[in-house]
Amino acid sequence: MKIRACAVAGMFYPRDPHHLEQLLEKFFHGKEPGLDARGVVAPHAGYPYSGEVAAWAYSAIPATFAGTFILIGPSHRGFRTSISSIPWETPLGIVDNDPEIASALEIETDEVSHRDEHSLEVQVPFIKYRFPRARIVPILMGDQDPDSANLLAGRVLDAVRRTNRDDVRFVASSDFSHYVPAARAREDDRYAIGALEDLDIGEFYRRVAEKRVSACGVGPIAAVCQVCRAMGARNGRLLRYATSGDVTGDPTVVGYGAIAVM
Repeated sequence: MKIRACAVAGMFYPRDPHHLEQLLEKFFHGKEPGLDARGVVAPHAGYPYSGEVAAWAYSAIPATFAGTFILIGPSHRGFRTSISSIPWETPLGIVDNDPEIASALEIETDEVSHRDEHSLEVQVPFIKYRFPRARIVPILMGDQDPDSANLLAGRVLDAVRRTNRDDVRFVASSDFSHYVPAARAREDDRYAIGALEDLDIGEFYRRVAEKRVSACGVGPIAAVCQVCRAMGARNGRLLRYATSGDVTGDPTVVGYGAIAVM
């Protein structure tokens, strides 16, 4: 059986399963906001920098969830939109793919595009740790303009409806501002995120363009919010915002946000 092997274990997060489990336990400690989000936005940087924020995002979904996560992450290498339809390896064990939803998506399968991409991989250990029985369908997103986000959201929503599945949650993988002064990152990122309070995707794109927010997963965020809104979600709630500078002390930072879509 083909398995998507870890590509960034030992770089973005620990390869040793005991070290990884201890780190994730630390991240999740004390984080139970009592929510049941339909989808979340989670960062995908190295765990020392963004892991705490990512744990806030996943804490918005009850740990008892045992369904399927549809993950949407940006392609950092310019590949076009595709899915992976094989199980994924983590240091904590294998996470199975959901073949029913994967086949219903009607999106090209391209395992090569997924092989070295970190934006999706860094999410999977969080899922394996908190939701050990959950399955995944990873989607790598190429073009991230509004039309592409609308198209992808429509395909995801259609697949979920045609399979008559309610045991599905959605993850948009994205960091926010990249390598800007900390004060600017916080101000501009929060301004853009504010548009998601009412899931106003048009306004979100406008604010990102206005402030030139260098978020790498604007398209995944837009697609997930649109799908969740169509399934009854009404708002997005910022659970935690932080920057890499909070860890490193550097004045030039990358911004990270944990957002629950409910």
